[in-house]
Amino acid sequence: MAKKKKSLVRLVSTAGTGYFYVAHVSGKKSEKMAFNKYDPRARRHVEFKEAKMK
Repeated sequence: MAKKKKSLVRLVSTAGTGYFYVAHVSGKKSEKMAFNKYDPRARRHVEFKEAKMK
């Protein structure tokens, strides 16, 4: 059987609310992802940074 080419990562809000998104990423990436996305708990767009899945 072939190995999975994509893995799951958690994108955690930098606003400190504890809100997160789960995203699929390629297995060959080297740098950590960071996106500006909407945080409903903070009610604004904030930066989300990649963290390990628990």
